[in-house]
Amino acid sequence: MKILSYNPGHDGAIAFLQDSRLMFSIESEKDSNYRYSAVSITDVLDAVGQLEDLPDVICMGGWWPRDHREYLHGSPNNGGYRGLAKTDAVMEKGRLLRGKVDYFSSSHERSHILCAFGMSALSKGTSCYALVWEGAIGAFYEIDPELNITLVADVLNQPGFRYGVLYGLADPAFPKDGPYPRHSDPGKLMALASFSNRSAPSAEEKKLLGFLLDGPYQKLSDYHDLMRAPHLNVGLDDPEFRNFAGIYSDAIFDVFYRFARANLKKGQPLVIAGGCGLNCDWNTKWRETGLFSEVFIPPVANDSGSAIGTAIDAQFRYTGNPKIDWDVYSGVGFRAEAAIDLDRYDIYEKDHAKVADMLAYDLILGWVNGKYEIGPRALGNRSILAAPFRDGTRVRLNEIKQREQFRPIAPVCLRDDATKWFGCDCESPYMLYTYRSTTAALAAVTHVNGTARLQTVTSTTNNNLFDLLVAFKARTGYGVLCNTSLNFKGKGLINNMTDLDAYIVEHGLDGFVVEGRSYLLKSSRRYQAYLNAAHR
Repeated sequence: MKILSYNPGHDGAIAFLQDSRLMFSIESEKDSNYRYSAVSITDVLDAVGQLEDLPDVICMGGWWPRDHREYLHGSPNNGGYRGLAKTDAVMEKGRLLRGKVDYFSSSHERSHILCAFGMSALSKGTSCYALVWEGAIGAFYEIDPELNITLVADVLNQPGFRYGVLYGLADPAFPKDGPYPRHSDPGKLMALASFSNRSAPSAEEKKLLGFLLDGPYQKLSDYHDLMRAPHLNVGLDDPEFRNFAGIYSDAIFDVFYRFARANLKKGQPLVIAGGCGLNCDWNTKWRETGLFSEVFIPPVANDSGSAIGTAIDAQFRYTGNPKIDWDVYSGVGFRAEAAIDLDRYDIYEKDHAKVADMLAYDLILGWVNGKYEIGPRALGNRSILAAPFRDGTRVRLNEIKQREQFRPIAPVCLRDDATKWFGCDCESPYMLYTYRSTTAALAAVTHVNGTARLQTVTSTTNNNLFDLLVAFKARTGYGVLCNTSLNFKGKGLINNMTDLDAYIVEHGLDGFVVEGRSYLLKSSRRYQAYLNAAHR
């Protein structure tokens, strides 16, 4: 069975399943489009261009269609935002290119749950719990062996919005009557929360916590004592605001943890979906609670996974199978056809030892390999790589990426070295958990609180990056590199040669590597210093 599915909201994506395997997931923000973009005609044409014949089913993920006053003109054939029953799905006969194609739509809520369960290693028929926490939904569910989904409770509505809005309180640029935080604010607050070294709120902070967490979500201007609120417009460098960011982060997690401890049966698996599933600190806390036999979060926990989840739901309805085979590198291949000015580069054929040597000399390189990774994290196919040893490298990387200096840089590490350097005794291939660094030698990838958002690599998960890490270890003794996303500010991962060339020149990298071939910028002072040192 062939199923083509798309998410109609932000974090737009088009996914294609064939015989229970994810063949591709095209994400709208990738190829230097704006972050959080909806599906465009270009995405549709890209998806159709990869199909060999007509799909059997076309799916639209649920959004805000019927009976929602803010969106009066949603499609009547859309599955809606909330809804758990299989019978709520919309199933119709349709046509595409003179062929008969079925149409399917189920709720946004189900798309998250089915994405997490269908991509997990849990076998069909496994009972488990699901947690969906995102901008709008904050709820626990129970899944029985027949994949009937029961809402256990809406624990806290709109946890993602509640979390992100605190960033706007301290940021003078954020309008306090804005109804929702900016999409990027929750991720930034996650970084700031790690600076906290105080666990108890002040009396005024307790009042603010009550406003932020009790009752329905409200915009900041609804706070009756806003002008005297602690941390109002103090700026993001303020140490007491950073302390409160950690207190607030812990308070939100504690709402869900206390509910789970009191109401869920201990020892069952947990699958997590929704944008809050990208909060590595919270993911680590869930795993450390001891409440669940295992915890799984897909790398597409945000809405980019909704297209996959709706496709899995359709597959389940038609075939009875809710499981898929998938690979995190299921995006689109790099578009290398465009001509660039090669005269500005020295070009070397594939040589991991040479690239490792340049990285060890503190060159910073773009790294492109295979198809891009699905989900918002760069996992070694569209990355910027650098040596992990000096804090100055972290500073330079944040300057290259034009972002705040409080943002951490993640490590990518050989799986066999992860226990030694990060205390990680399992695979962590999707950069979804934090681990504590065991050495002061890795300053560039160790956050202020001593943790690191780790990605582990084996020869099976990413062979090309694995070989580079092996070569870097042979050169330096450490199978670890800095790994951050290769993208323009506010845009998704770079996926074509024209953008890559412009990024290298404009942002001060020393060169890039595409499918093993290295392009070193002749005008780079670091590269010229490396050449001089190599020839001594």
